[in-house]
Amino acid sequence: MIQLRNVKNILVTGGAGFIGSAFIRHALKTEDFTGTIVNYDLLTYAGNLENLKTVENDPRYIFKQGDISNEALIEHLVFEHDIDTIIHFAAESHVDRSILTPKAFLETNIMGTFHLLEVLKKFPNIHFHHVSTDEVYGCLGDTGLFTEETPYSPNSPYSASKAASDHLVRAYGTTYQLSTCISNCSNNYGPYHFPEKLIPLMILNCLEGKPLPVYGNGTNVRDWLYVEDHVSALWMLLKMGKKGETYNIGGECELKNIDLIHIIINILSELNIKDKENLESLIHFVKDRPGHDFRYAIDCAKIKREINWQPSHCFDEGIRKTINWYLENLDWVKNIQSGNYREWIEAQYGVTF
Repeated sequence: MIQLRNVKNILVTGGAGFIGSAFIRHALKTEDFTGTIVNYDLLTYAGNLENLKTVENDPRYIFKQGDISNEALIEHLVFEHDIDTIIHFAAESHVDRSILTPKAFLETNIMGTFHLLEVLKKFPNIHFHHVSTDEVYGCLGDTGLFTEETPYSPNSPYSASKAASDHLVRAYGTTYQLSTCISNCSNNYGPYHFPEKLIPLMILNCLEGKPLPVYGNGTNVRDWLYVEDHVSALWMLLKMGKKGETYNIGGECELKNIDLIHIIINILSELNIKDKENLESLIHFVKDRPGHDFRYAIDCAKIKREINWQPSHCFDEGIRKTINWYLENLDWVKNIQSGNYREWIEAQYGVTF
């Protein structure tokens, strides 16, 4: 029988990012949550507090700028706000960037997680949930699915750094008898996704008439998970996830990259936003990136069985919601592209970069 965990006051690391901000918005809409959320974020380039405009005046929401390596500040926040739950999103996550500049990924994803776990040793009553990725498992062939028992085999500096952080969380939980849980998710998409990522990049390049760069021949396969489905799973895992366990969270939607791009083109054409033939002429195949994994796909059987979660958005519904959101929020995009979002954050919150 599942024993519900009483989630009161939550420290969210990386809460200004894409998935972290979606989690905060979701939690504050949840009827049974009456506690406090402390959003702890360094505000690197992808951290955008405009993602949280809808909740910034909620008395249950607090923002604090800081580095996850700053143990003293985290200890202060934990004590000040009586934190009983930490959910750890903060990470460098862009694979291409990890290939060009891997050091930042090791410093944030490995050492940052280490410092959080050192704080957890001092507050063993806190439950710690670590948000990770399916990329730690490496590459699948034409068949098969990643399960929680799949051996780790990361192929990029990013996935290697996340694999290392997973191992640290598991080791600290076992060695120091801490309450920890890990989830490994497939590729997320949805509103507020930073424009460098595949789906928003393709949507925005279509709108701007720019080339649509496709690695290799476009046959690499990813499992796509709508971000609101992901954060609903995370909320359920905070309450019901078993101590020491790992849960895979996937969208059960495998698509080749080239097919994904054609879907986006078709929807924009249906909406009479752009001409289909013109958009298709923008597709540009480029040299494949080093170590590019061929296929990811997740088996969600465990999380379905243990906490009765399953994705609620099919891809057609999720991608249409996503495209419409970008069409309706081009000012958000422009603020990122121009860098003005940082000026707004400085003015609104008095933070520095």
